[in-house]
Amino acid sequence: MPTLDVVTAGNRKAGSVDLDPSIFEAPVRPHLFHAEVRRQLAKRRSGTHSTKNRAAVSGGGIKPWKQKGTGRARQGTIRAPQWAGGGVVFGPVPRSYEHALPKKVRRAALRAALSHQFREGNIKVVDELGLEEYKTKRVAKLLRDLSLEDAPVLIVIAAEDPFLERSARNLANVSVLRVAGLNVYDVLRHERLLIDRGALAALATRLGKAGEDA
Repeated sequence: MPTLDVVTAGNRKAGSVDLDPSIFEAPVRPHLFHAEVRRQLAKRRSGTHSTKNRAAVSGGGIKPWKQKGTGRARQGTIRAPQWAGGGVVFGPVPRSYEHALPKKVRRAALRAALSHQFREGNIKVVDELGLEEYKTKRVAKLLRDLSLEDAPVLIVIAAEDPFLERSARNLANVSVLRVAGLNVYDVLRHERLLIDRGALAALATRLGKAGEDA
């Protein structure tokens, strides 16, 4: 069974913790990373791009010149696509880029991402992360004490913690996510993961075999 040392906020050892092997020793499958990250980023696209076709462009209610006798090609409206300022042919319209991915595939991708970070030695478990006030300097000091100030860090907590979440908001390359919102894209784009000890139990509930069978 995989284990990790648990440290205090001052980077002193406070014991060790057993990790769920189904989460932190899962097979690492890069193709799952690609599929899930692609789904996540596609869902975030606003899809508000739009162009006007010849029916939507204003003006052009009359023929620009008579049908015959001018020596020029016949034209029915100045809003036809071949005219400057005319309608666009097959232009983009508002749409959703979201697409589905099976729930089991998404869970397997997140397990693989966490297992990858564990194998690379990028996960640190801290005994307690709670703050008692809104103070960005406190979070910055915590990361310095844990030797995590030089890399993008993802802090994982079990539940809502307004003091920590808002205090870390102004720090570059630092993100805070609750276990319920943990995702493949954020796990992979941060070099280091700092996980609150209480979040491990929530992770086991969400991703462990027991949670899968429920």
